[in-house]
Amino acid sequence: MPKSTALKLQVAPLRTPTDLKAAATKDVTAAMNGILADVFALYLKTKNFHWHMSGPHFRDYHVMLDEQADQIYAMADPIAERIRKLGGNTLRSIGHISRTQRIVDNDAEYVEPSAMLAELCEDNKTVTARLREAHSVCDDSKDIATASLIENYIDESERRTWFLFEASRPVDATGR
Repeated sequence: MPKSTALKLQVAPLRTPTDLKAAATKDVTAAMNGILADVFALYLKTKNFHWHMSGPHFRDYHVMLDEQADQIYAMADPIAERIRKLGGNTLRSIGHISRTQRIVDNDAEYVEPSAMLAELCEDNKTVTARLREAHSVCDDSKDIATASLIENYIDESERRTWFLFEASRPVDATGR
């Protein structure tokens, strides 16, 4: 291969062909990169709380958070690949994630187990709301495939929210 051809291949932009308009690709990519950053932030926060869980319900909460973290992490690759299928670029580093994420980190040395569950419950509700916003962007752009992917993630995040809510409910005087 001639040297000039090899050089052109190295600097060629990563543009996957799509029938979506350029503006739609840009809008969907931006929305999904925001979701991807939140997924990484929520994953790490969930693992943080999993690792630092304590108290009488340690095992139940520890296992639940581990399962939820696995589910959250499993979202990352399909989202990133969907962005690439549209011709967009994905997040490239931890710094890019931190500049893009909307889920707030928790670096506290100690967090009460009930506060961990409540915070994760709110974060999952936030992710659900942001997924719905991204779904609207996909609808406006006529991007059915990304919207379909998002629908499953909405269901999963609602389930995580439900479990966290129920696990954090106070016990009443009857023991329920």
